[in-house]
Amino acid sequence: MRALVQRVTSASVNVDGAVIGSIEAGLLILICAMQGDTDANAARMAAKIARLRIFADADGRMNLSLKDTGGAALVVSQFTLAADTSRGNRPGFSAAAPPDAGRALYLSFAQALRDLDIAVETGRFGADMAVSLTNDGPVTIWIDS
Repeated sequence: MRALVQRVTSASVNVDGAVIGSIEAGLLILICAMQGDTDANAARMAAKIARLRIFADADGRMNLSLKDTGGAALVVSQFTLAADTSRGNRPGFSAAAPPDAGRALYLSFAQALRDLDIAVETGRFGADMAVSLTNDGPVTIWIDS
């Protein structure tokens, strides 16, 4: 799996002009299932992100995790994270999991976060979404499984 994790003070996702998911302080997680990924990959990625120490402690050092802060996660499917730009100017997306597998792994990832007692909001898989966020820091981390 591949994830782009952004520490946010707020984030929301809209579909057809309606807010379908929103959080206050926490993480916006753009997630892409790749060819060959499994539920085990999704669970490991969720555990890593939940424990990623990118929130400030009392001394202002990045030393706390999402679990430590009690923050929430907004999980948005993003197959374009699989883009291959090595040839030409048009990205290829063949490394992304097929849509049915991608949807199942996206839902598995979100559930794995919930199983870790993280409050989770989601986007809508395959929908044309408008994502809004206030990046805190900014802190943006790229993670590959």
